[in-house]
Amino acid sequence: MKPFIGITSSYSDERTMQTSYDNIDAITQAGGVPVVLPNVPTNDAINATIEKLDGVLVTGGGDIDPSLFNEEPLPHLGCLHPQRDQFEVALLKEAMARNLPILALCRGCQILNIAAGGDMYQDIYSQITKPLLQHTQRAPRSFPFHTIHVTEESLLKKMTGKSKYRVNSFHHQAVRRLAEGFHISALSDDGIIEAFESSKHSFVLAVQWHPESMTTAGDIPSRKLFSTFINACHNGLSESLTNRINS
Repeated sequence: MKPFIGITSSYSDERTMQTSYDNIDAITQAGGVPVVLPNVPTNDAINATIEKLDGVLVTGGGDIDPSLFNEEPLPHLGCLHPQRDQFEVALLKEAMARNLPILALCRGCQILNIAAGGDMYQDIYSQITKPLLQHTQRAPRSFPFHTIHVTEESLLKKMTGKSKYRVNSFHHQAVRRLAEGFHISALSDDGIIEAFESSKHSFVLAVQWHPESMTTAGDIPSRKLFSTFINACHNGLSESLTNRINS
């Protein structure tokens, strides 16, 4: 049986939901069944949704409401979709409480940290005074744009086997203070947190780039990231089935 993976979706002013086919293809190629989730932030809907899932892929998208981490909006804050923020925070809290495998990408990386109690930069270029790299690349989406340095002994290092490699980059917001129970998995040359993981859960990994776009272009570290995530979801599915049989 293949694991069912909930994929979070963007929410537009026209009341439409969408996600890139790169997200769907990356999950499918790794052996999962993609299920795109609407942004319905009610407890009943979230509990019913979680019951059917074996893992959660938290996707990229627009900016995040700073009131979620007790800040007022700054001038360079972009477009917000509060309904998506509310849904994803509630979904992630429940998923972590149930130890469900989570893979969070770009915006997903930031909202995961906020859901767990951390905070973020609303705009790195106006809030960080030292010189920064270009983190919103002017290059094809699958192009490996800048270098990341991977923490030794991290899950990311074990998955990819690499201490340094290049990733794509499409963000102006970033994680600032990590939530309790998370630790850094990778940094860029300018010190931006590029990946982090949980020390309290079986598989919770967040990356600041878009491996789904690199996966469809054949990038090996990105493919390993998704295959390891799906394996973790499959292991959880097997444990769930065993528990049902034995109960």
